[in-house]
Amino acid sequence: MSLNQFHDVRFPLSLAFGAVGGPERNTQIVQMASGSERRSAVWAGSRRRWDVGSAVTSLDELHDLVAFFEARRGPLFGFRFRDMMDDRSCAPEQTVSPTDQILGTGTGSQTLFALSKTYGDVSRRIWKPVEGSVRIAFDGSELQSEFTVDHATGEVTFDSAPAAGIAVTAGFQFDCPARFEADRIEGSLEGFGAGKIARVQLVELMG
Repeated sequence: MSLNQFHDVRFPLSLAFGAVGGPERNTQIVQMASGSERRSAVWAGSRRRWDVGSAVTSLDELHDLVAFFEARRGPLFGFRFRDMMDDRSCAPEQTVSPTDQILGTGTGSQTLFALSKTYGDVSRRIWKPVEGSVRIAFDGSELQSEFTVDHATGEVTFDSAPAAGIAVTAGFQFDCPARFEADRIEGSLEGFGAGKIARVQLVELMG
């Protein structure tokens, strides 16, 4: 992702609550003459997409959306988006724990680890952790300090490298790096104090 075209601000939470969307994949499916299929993944991972237009129900919300769109120059600059269905290292209604996700195993020399979240055997890189939310543990014992988190890249740096064989785990909340899909927003005045807007798509920025 292009970090020089990213504004480290969050899309309004009041509008994120009403967003409709989730992960999508790009799968190439070839139908054979025999009727069987050959399927291959074009993308290595998923890309998330949301429609936030349905969340706009008032004129003030319409104003907030347009103001945010203008400040980002439409799709030119990325931003943080809170996906309410998947915004933490655990399930949405659970409390973040420092043992939620495995980041790796100590080697005795490696000090840099990247935050990630696994779904079965699929790993997703986490780029935008929420400041103050990251918890770290070595072999299940939580660290109170001795590490720093880069909230712009999702990387954790330890003051001293974890010893060889040590399980490095983490728990965290996170935002998705996203942008507006199109250069245009269309809204209308439905009544006194009521606004309506056509579909407004946001797309996740892929690393």
